[in-house]
Amino acid sequence: MSNAIWAALAATPLPEVQRRAAVVNDLAEVEPVTVTGARRLGWNDRGGQSAVWYFTDDGRALLLTFDHESSLNLYAEEDFALQESFYQGVPESLVALVRDRPENYESLNLTDSATGRTIHYAGGVFWYDGTHWQVSDGLAEYCRREDVDLFGESGFDYCLKVYRFGQDFTPETVVATRDEKGRYEDDKEREADLLGVREVFTRHG
Repeated sequence: MSNAIWAALAATPLPEVQRRAAVVNDLAEVEPVTVTGARRLGWNDRGGQSAVWYFTDDGRALLLTFDHESSLNLYAEEDFALQESFYQGVPESLVALVRDRPENYESLNLTDSATGRTIHYAGGVFWYDGTHWQVSDGLAEYCRREDVDLFGESGFDYCLKVYRFGQDFTPETVVATRDEKGRYEDDKEREADLLGVREVFTRHG
């Protein structure tokens, strides 16, 4: 499965993945949440794209990505069965982290009209088994069958850029990216933001 960001994520030790997720969570001003046996961290661009991580106490992880403008936006279609199929192949103990849970800004719920059960919507469903990252079987099969660009349409490529896997991840690189996007009016504003970003990095080791 050839994808540069996927390969970089796979090569990153889980503690470093967690550190970057925690830093980005704070920079995005997302409230971390503790669920049974796991900690939830997230990112959103305030425009409909998001990445959500669940890091379990036993060293596994679940990653959900979403791009609201992609063909894998099943929330717009309200297709519960298809959305649930994207979780096929993921251990039920991980799926339980997003099944019948309150919705939030990054993850709204799709509801099964027959049973009333809910599941968080996601264009991309990926998981870490304690050793390797994997794409969910259901998502991979759907993308093969429908000839869909898995990493592009799932939001994976766009949503994981902020974590800079395989690249330097420092306060300076974060601020440089913000600067390139025209966030600062002058050097004084840029330096003030750099101090704040450094505090976030320090907080997370």
